[in-house]
Amino acid sequence: MKYINNNLSVEKIKIEDIAKKFGTPTYCYSYKKLKDNINNFKNNFKSFSPLICFAIKSNTNVNLIKEIRKLGLGADVVSMGELMVALKAGIEPKKIVFSGVGKTVTEIGFAIDKKILLINAESKSEIVEIERIAKSKKITVNIGIRLNPNTDAKTLKQISTGKKENKFGVDEKVFFDLVDYAKLSKNIKLKCLSVHIGSQILDHKPYKKMLNVINKIIKRSNYNFEFIDLGGGMGISYEKTNKKLNYQKYNMAINKFLKDHKSKIIFEPGRSIVGNIGSLISKVLYIKENEKKDFIILDAAMNDLMRPALYGANHKTLPVIKTNQVSKKIYEFVGPICESTDKFTTLKKFQKLNEKDLIVMCDTGAYGMSLSSNYNLRPKAAEVLIKGSKINVIKKRQKLEELI
Repeated sequence: MKYINNNLSVEKIKIEDIAKKFGTPTYCYSYKKLKDNINNFKNNFKSFSPLICFAIKSNTNVNLIKEIRKLGLGADVVSMGELMVALKAGIEPKKIVFSGVGKTVTEIGFAIDKKILLINAESKSEIVEIERIAKSKKITVNIGIRLNPNTDAKTLKQISTGKKENKFGVDEKVFFDLVDYAKLSKNIKLKCLSVHIGSQILDHKPYKKMLNVINKIIKRSNYNFEFIDLGGGMGISYEKTNKKLNYQKYNMAINKFLKDHKSKIIFEPGRSIVGNIGSLISKVLYIKENEKKDFIILDAAMNDLMRPALYGANHKTLPVIKTNQVSKKIYEFVGPICESTDKFTTLKKFQKLNEKDLIVMCDTGAYGMSLSSNYNLRPKAAEVLIKGSKINVIKKRQKLEELI
């Protein structure tokens, strides 16, 4: 996004025009940024040509996933619904990995029938269930085992997944036991060691530590894994104070690891692919004056963008039409939902706003729409994809009639 003659624009389209045509709140995505992100990711790791499986949970819009598929990515899914949407978007089953700690019998059976690349199991009970279903179907199923490497990703505790107190994966002892168990099975084939240590990671050092743990465990297991699934978690810069993850240093660490292990690397990026391609357009409904601050009441709410209420995330907020007027008051941007947590950010020296003005919350492409809900019986927002000078509606605004 950039300002063109004081009008905030996405590629060649004014945000103001999008709001006039499609209303607010509306999620808006840039195709150019999506393509740039994917190409940048591929280029940084081209020395070992990984299988890149887009984390569907970060954005579940089937039309956006179709574009991601056309740009060569597979899919990482964590539910039957996500697997179905990946398949509907045209992603090849052999480029799909099924993760998650609580897969149901129905989900496992569906994944087996669709002949996906891997089911990454996270407990012995799950492996026994996969084996039982595979035996009933008289086939052999490819699985991975997710290791919990007890690695602190130095990120928010709510999105940490690789420490021993987290619910994900198995510890070293159980991992070795499961490798031995899989060796003796006729209906499961152990193909992959899988890890994922967290989300919004901006430092390569936790990844480097994770690789060292994996390296030691593979050597102790004396097992040849066809795939090493390193998960995702690569962060983006939501604020000016955020540094960027150094892909080159991570690439160097992986190449060093691969000198000892001739395995295919799998990545599961989500946020780093779609996070900064999206923005949420909203309108100022009312300005409620207060002694210490003014409440900017928006038509977008926590049901549209849950991240700030869920774990205190902050999204850069911009006025759609730039002026030279600065407010003397502190602005607190809030939604209309009947919860005190329905607030987005508090800002000083923001541009002076008036009722009916438009604002944009940036970097909402990941875990924006996918975490949205119908709380307070509010219809879900529209979604549009900008390609140069074209606006493509990739999901219509939900109607109250459909909801009720």
